[in-house]
Amino acid sequence: MVFKRLLAAFGIGGLSIDTVVENPHTRPGSALEGRVELSGGDGDAEIAEIVLALVVSAQDGDEHEGVEFARVPVASGVRLAAGETLSVPFAFGIPWQTPLTEAGGGPLPGVLVGLRTEVVVDGASDKGDLDRLHVHPLPVQERVLEGLAQLGFGLGSTGVEGGYLAGTAQEYPFFQEFEFHPSERYAHEIGEVEIALVPDPEGVSAVVEFDRRGGMFSEGGEVHSGFRVGHDDADRLDWAGTLDSWIEESLGRHRELFGGQHHGYGERYHEEEERGGGMLGVVGGAAAGVVGGLAAGYVVSEVVDGIGEDSDGEEQAEEEEEESDEE
Repeated sequence: MVFKRLLAAFGIGGLSIDTVVENPHTRPGSALEGRVELSGGDGDAEIAEIVLALVVSAQDGDEHEGVEFARVPVASGVRLAAGETLSVPFAFGIPWQTPLTEAGGGPLPGVLVGLRTEVVVDGASDKGDLDRLHVHPLPVQERVLEGLAQLGFGLGSTGVEGGYLAGTAQEYPFFQEFEFHPSERYAHEIGEVEIALVPDPEGVSAVVEFDRRGGMFSEGGEVHSGFRVGHDDADRLDWAGTLDSWIEESLGRHRELFGGQHHGYGERYHEEEERGGGMLGVVGGAAAGVVGGLAAGYVVSEVVDGIGEDSDGEEQAEEEEEESDEE
C-alpha cells in the first residue's frame, strides 16, 4: 500500500512536498521505507532540513494528544530549482518499544501511531498532519495476547501510560498497557489484569498487575508479577497452558502470604528466591522450565508492604490484653 500527502506549501509559487511510504503496516524493530518527493515551484528554493518523526497519540475522548518519540533526518541543505522534481529515499527504523495499533486481526482502540514530516524552508518550519501507521505485534506479544484470550480473558481496553516500569529496558517515558477482564475461573478473585509487553532486540519483558478482590478471609490489593521470554521462544511454547500455570502460581503465592483459601486450585507453591535485575523471572526452553522461571520471578504485591505493620499491631494488642488480664 502507498499513501501520499501534501505536507506544505511555502508560497514559493507552488513548492510542494509529498511523503510516500511503501507499506504502512509494520512491526517494532522493522524498517519503514519510502521516499520524500519534492516538486519545485516558480522560483528556486533552499530547503534547510527535512525530518521524519514518529508520534504516538493517545485518545482522550474525541481528542488525541500526540507525543513525538523518534526522529530521523532525511535531507539537509537541499536546493530545488524552479520546476525541478527530486525524490529522496528513506529507511526509518521502527523502535522496538513503539506502541501497537493492531492485534488479533484488527485495530486496537485508543492508540494511534503516525509519521509526521517536518520541513524547514527560509527559517520557517512546517509540520504536516500525521500519516497513520499500522503497528502489528511481535510474535511473542501476539502469543501472549492470544494465550490470554484462549483462557477466557477479555480485552477491555489499551492505552499509553506515562512512567517507567522497573526491571525492563524501557527506552521512553511511557509504555503501552493492555487491560483484560478476568476469565470465569478467576472472576471471583481478581477484578482485572493489566499487562505491559516491553520488547527489546533480545526478547520481551512482561509486567503484570492483578487487581485482587478482597474477601471475608483475605485482603484485596494489587499483585505484581512478570516474566521475560526470548523472541526465539515464541513458537516453542504452549502459551495458554504456560500462562494458566503462571497465573495460578502468582495468585497462589499471594493467597499463601495472606493465609487465604486456595479455592481448590492445587498447591503448586515454591519457596521465594531472591533474583537480581529487577522484578522479572526468565522464560525459555521447555514449558516446565518456563513455569519454574515465572514462579521464581514473582514479586509480592505492594499491599504486602503493610503486612508487617498489621502483624506488629496485632501482637502489641495481644500483649496489652495479656498484661491487663494479669493485673
